[in-house]
Amino acid sequence: MESASIAHPHDLPHEEHHGPPAAHHSSRVHPQVLGVLLFIVSEAMLFGSFFTAMFFIRVVANTPFPPEPFEFPVTVAALNTAVLVSSSGTMHYALHSIKHNNRFGMQLGLVATFFLGLTFLCTQVNEYFKAGFAIHDGAWASAFYGLTGLHGLHVFVGLTLLAIMATRAFRGHFGPKTEDHMGVEMAGIYWHFVDVMWIIVFLTVYIL
Repeated sequence: MESASIAHPHDLPHEEHHGPPAAHHSSRVHPQVLGVLLFIVSEAMLFGSFFTAMFFIRVVANTPFPPEPFEFPVTVAALNTAVLVSSSGTMHYALHSIKHNNRFGMQLGLVATFFLGLTFLCTQVNEYFKAGFAIHDGAWASAFYGLTGLHGLHVFVGLTLLAIMATRAFRGHFGPKTEDHMGVEMAGIYWHFVDVMWIIVFLTVYIL
C-alpha cells in the first residue's frame, strides 16, 4: 500500500496577498476609538501632575490661592464653563445627526461647537490680560497659568480638529455608517474630554 502523501501548506493554492496580514480585533471597541481613549488616558495623567502641583501649593505649602489682594474672576469663569458645556451638546447633536443621515444637522453642530469653543478660548485669553498678576508672581500664579494654560492648549487642538471635521463635512465626506463618520466621533470624544476636564479645573481652581 502506498502511503498517502501530505501536501505542504506552501504547495496548496492560495490567493495572492500583499502587505501585512489584517489585524485581529480581539476587542469590541473600534481600533481608532480605542486609540483615542488610550491617548485621553495619557492626557488625564498629564493633567493629574498639574493638579498634584496645585494641591501641593495650596495644602502642603499652605499658600493662599490666590493670595490677597488678588482674586479670580469666578463669575466670568462660570459663564465660560456654561459656554463650553453647551458645546458638548452641539457636538453630540452633530454626531447624532450624521448617524441618522442628517448632513445639515452635522454641519450645523460642528460649526456651532467650533464657535462656542472659540468663544471660550478668547474669553480665557482675555482673562489672562485682565488678571492683574503674571506667571512669575509666585508658585500659586505658576500653578494657575500652568493648569488653565494646559487646558487652553487642549481647546486649541480641539478647535483644529473641529475645523478639519467641519471642512470635510461641507465636502460631503461623512455618512451614517460607523466607518463613514469615525472622524467626527473621534473628534467628539476628544472634545467631550476637554469639556469634562475644564469642569474639574473650574471646580478645583475657582470654587474650592
